[in-house]
Amino acid sequence: MDDPLTHEAAESEEAQAATKAAVFAAAERLFALNGFQNVSVRDITADAGVNLASVNYHFGSKDALLFAIFRRRTAELNRERARMLHEANERHDGQPPVREILGAYFAPPLRWSDPANERRISIQFIIRARSEGTAEMREAIQNDVSHLERFANALIAARPDLPRETVYWRLHFCLGMVHNNRFAEFDRLHHLSGGLTREGDVNALLSRMLDFAEAGFNAP
Repeated sequence: MDDPLTHEAAESEEAQAATKAAVFAAAERLFALNGFQNVSVRDITADAGVNLASVNYHFGSKDALLFAIFRRRTAELNRERARMLHEANERHDGQPPVREILGAYFAPPLRWSDPANERRISIQFIIRARSEGTAEMREAIQNDVSHLERFANALIAARPDLPRETVYWRLHFCLGMVHNNRFAEFDRLHHLSGGLTREGDVNALLSRMLDFAEAGFNAP
């Protein structure tokens, strides 16, 4: 016979987990759409339909909630990148070409940013973090480069003829492409080109980016 107290405790744990998940989801969406400074704890709990104290109870503070979202989403994004790089290594016996290395880095955030992808809110949140993030986020962005090291090492192996300094600089320039190629920010380019640059397909955009980045990386 089931213990009523055990059953009640399990229900309570499920309810707490559901509340925490609701706060997380509401906060991510509101922060992504409206900006970090324009969203209050009251806004989050009202949207999530939970008690006002839920943010502090489950996360400690608004800033701690922001960092929890940032940490989870960047970890998910970088795991996807690492998986793609691992697959490229397997296809090429540990020596993938430059294009496939860069593709593993470029593709996940680009696919997340597709207006048809439900992960677009997560990538919008990460984009916000780069410009509006807390001190803890800024420190992580500046100092946590572990996810980049595997790509730098792969590129060094792919271009052993280049000085390491050159590889790092070229990788840096490629990172700028990732941060500035988002579907939501193409209006200026469309105006400049008189409408010639309409691009709504993720794979086509990825190919354009890789054509340019590969050419730059493979320059003498």
